[in-house]
Amino acid sequence: MHCRPRCGACCTAPSISSPIPGMPDGKPAGEPCVQLDAEQRCRLFGQPERPAVCLSLRPSPDLCAGSREQAMAWLGHLEQQTAPATQQPA
Repeated sequence: MHCRPRCGACCTAPSISSPIPGMPDGKPAGEPCVQLDAEQRCRLFGQPERPAVCLSLRPSPDLCAGSREQAMAWLGHLEQQTAPATQQPA
């Protein structure tokens, strides 16, 4: 499967905790990566600077769903389900 044109959901919905060129502290969930170009394609695709977590996100029917909106919703759900629990103040 190939990436959906002008989608970028996998580069927007999830948080990334590792450094990205241009984002040394990673990126929060829901914020587009600075490496997305005007066509919503990764400028680092195929480059050694691309973070490992990004390498693990491959286009698939489950990940990409039927539209960008569906992919954003699904990836947002996964982000919430895998986010570390926040500690309540004592």
